Amino acid sequence: MIRAGRQHLMRTLADLAAQQGVGIDHYTRLKPYDAPGFPKPINSQGSRIRLYDGEQVDAYLLGKPVPPLPETEDDGDLLDRRECAALIGVSPRSWDVYKNDPALTRARIEAGGVEHWPRHAVQAFQAGRPGDAAPKSGRPRNTGDQVPRDQVHARVAKLLDADPTISAATVTERLGVHRNTGQDALTRLRADRIADHIQAHPTLTPAEAAAQLGYPALQVRRATARAETVLRARRVGPYLAEVAAALHRAGWAKEEAAPDVQFPGDDRVVAALVLDGDRAPAPAVVWDERYGWRTAASRRHPITKGAVLPSEGEGVRYLAGGIAPPPGDVVAALTTPDA
Repeated sequence: MIRAGRQHLMRTLADLAAQQGVGIDHYTRLKPYDAPGFPKPINSQGSRIRLYDGEQVDAYLLGKPVPPLPETEDDGDLLDRRECAALIGVSPRSWDVYKNDPALTRARIEAGGVEHWPRHAVQAFQAGRPGDAAPKSGRPRNTGDQVPRDQVHARVAKLLDADPTISAATVTERLGVHRNTGQDALTRLRADRIADHIQAHPTLTPAEAAAQLGYPALQVRRATARAETVLRARRVGPYLAEVAAALHRAGWAKEEAAPDVQFPGDDRVVAALVLDGDRAPAPAVVWDERYGWRTAASRRHPITKGAVLPSEGEGVRYLAGGIAPPPGDVVAALTTPDA
């Protein structure tokens, strides 16, 4: 960081080269700044552009003791992107999104070709972020999600586009939604993108695809498991569409539409087809990759919650024929009570 009141002392490598009367290319080939005792850069480690404190460099070149920089934090300290991110507890990629806030845009200062923000401006931004009243959930206590449910997916997708390493905690703080809402959206988005990447590069494992997409291994255990489930669902999709077409031809379904696939627990593929024809043999049929087809007693809620399979009786009947019988066999099983 550039300590308060020391911006005028800031020097770049080009400044140091000019001070020594050489060109920047020659200076960077010699690398005198790597010599033992040369003052360390004042900006964060890993920064593309190195910045130095001129008072320290001058003392070193004169053979004098290098004076220490002030250690006390000051509201006027100028922080680079990594330092801003560390101050508010987010990744640098997240800061790249946050810095577009109008207040931070106005406070931004360019020093040596590097963006900086005053400490006080970063702290003011942090204090005004949604959810500071409820650090655990990222939203004010006793309130619902601050983003409508139908907008959460798109809003989280934008944050994930900007920062593949974003955490559920950051999503919670940024959008003012419940931690579970943010985590679920992140898991679904990452799983879909991992599945897309594997389809484009079939030799990859889910973990390898996640790594190539920049997703931290510790954050994507659920997403990689769900991605495998998503891929199985995509493979079985054409078969389910054929069964839907057969049920429509039988007059039991008014629409010839492929069913929406669901992923209970993120680890299994389940789909339901509503039978709304006048002479349909059941309100709905359900396909589960663990056991195949069954009838359902409800059109509104054909898929039961949880991992426990519903018992036969009261409108529920398991159809013989294996996990994926031909569509004609499914129709036949529905017309045969003892199938």
